[in-house]
Amino acid sequence: MINNERIDHLERLLEVVRGLTTAPDIEAFLQTIINEASEMTNSELASILEYDETAEELRFLAMQWFQRDMLRPLGVPLEGSAAGWVFKRGQPLIIQDVKADQRHFKVIDRVTRHETHSIAAVPLIVRGEVIGVLETLNKKDDAHYTEEDLTILATLGALAAQTMQNFHLQRRVKAVSIELAELERLKTDFIAITSHELRTPLGLILGHATFLRELAGGQYGDQLDSIIRNATRLKDIVENLSDVDNVQTGAARVRSHQVSLTKIAEDTILTFQDDATSRNITLQFESDGKPYYADVDGVKISIALSNLVKNAIQFTDPGGRITMTVGEDSGYLKVSVADTGIGIPARDLSRVFDRFFQVETHLTRRYGGMGLGLSVAKAMVELHGGRIWVESEDGKGSTFTFLLPIHQPEPPKPATGPFTE
Repeated sequence: MINNERIDHLERLLEVVRGLTTAPDIEAFLQTIINEASEMTNSELASILEYDETAEELRFLAMQWFQRDMLRPLGVPLEGSAAGWVFKRGQPLIIQDVKADQRHFKVIDRVTRHETHSIAAVPLIVRGEVIGVLETLNKKDDAHYTEEDLTILATLGALAAQTMQNFHLQRRVKAVSIELAELERLKTDFIAITSHELRTPLGLILGHATFLRELAGGQYGDQLDSIIRNATRLKDIVENLSDVDNVQTGAARVRSHQVSLTKIAEDTILTFQDDATSRNITLQFESDGKPYYADVDGVKISIALSNLVKNAIQFTDPGGRITMTVGEDSGYLKVSVADTGIGIPARDLSRVFDRFFQVETHLTRRYGGMGLGLSVAKAMVELHGGRIWVESEDGKGSTFTFLLPIHQPEPPKPATGPFTE
């Protein structure tokens, strides 16, 4: 082959490579591959076959337009065909005269009414795995296929193989995305249904148990206290489920007004003081005396802070300490809850705010809860345009911190007409 022809082939191969990023879809690109394979090897026809794992045979993936209807339904066996030979061995093949070679699959000729004289084929390989075959038929002018032809086909085949692999990966990613979206929908539906259906019976249990506790006096006090205590725990879980559902569905609304974060912190400490004391945990609020006002939804910030404190109490051993602070930092109000608890392994830090995430597995964990509290806290903070994070060292405690804008951004004003002021 003269130098001008070599240069021409290199330029055409370069154009094919560029087509990887400009071809509208895999079918168009593979069509370019077989067109170039035919022209650059001076062959009558070319095709790409892909291995079908289910049928355990090769199927035509790309072929000349006038053969599509005939070849698409056909399968090429791995035994008794040139393409099958190339696929099984992962080696290129040249057959100069198919009449003298038993590897030619003559069924294709009968179906297409086309007579094959010679074949050149190469395997399509991705990361050492053969996924298909690129072949050309009938070199023109009664010429013989050469090693140069195989080099051209191998180059084009590598591009085709990578494209096919990318297509399959994209298809798998899409399928997984659809499956994950469906799982997310089912989980969201479960949260909504569970929180709705449990709320009424749980309210009745708590109401009647509290009423009976007042009537029973000391005779059945311990049993009724146990019912009330555990029903209250269930109530907290239902409320967390409801909060998650409201955020996901967009039903959660921020009703901002000026409130004191110091007051919210003090109320939170008061709410959980008895629980902390019963566990021999020191719960304290370190205050500098400033009220730290912010335009926020006080109920939602209280929910966020309560979940952080509950989490700290849950994972702090007796004798430990939990400290809450409120301050100002670079135009934001900063609230922190620090504990001397068990800490969080570094591998889990990025997931602690995920719904239902537990640092321990359900088979080994010593601590209760559904793993919703921190995700609820995160949602409440982010509804205000704030952010939350955790710093922790395994075995030495954790510090959860969130920042809130001192002044919440105002909602956009409704558009006015061109002639109104």
